[in-house]
Amino acid sequence: MPQTRECDYCGDDIEPGTGTMFVYNDGSTMHFCSSKCEKNADLDREPRDLEWTEEGQSAEGE
Repeated sequence: MPQTRECDYCGDDIEPGTGTMFVYNDGSTMHFCSSKCEKNADLDREPRDLEWTEEGQSAEGE
């Protein structure tokens, strides 16, 4: 049975067969649920500064 993964940027679940996996030269991987997450990670934006990410929502409540 395929397993669901979690987006490394926003924290949402990624359905099997969807999303993007980015592999760095050192062999580490990043899983993204959407191009929105991939582009924000590429721009070096912190997830805790954005309201729509899981980290941003938890930081907003504090």
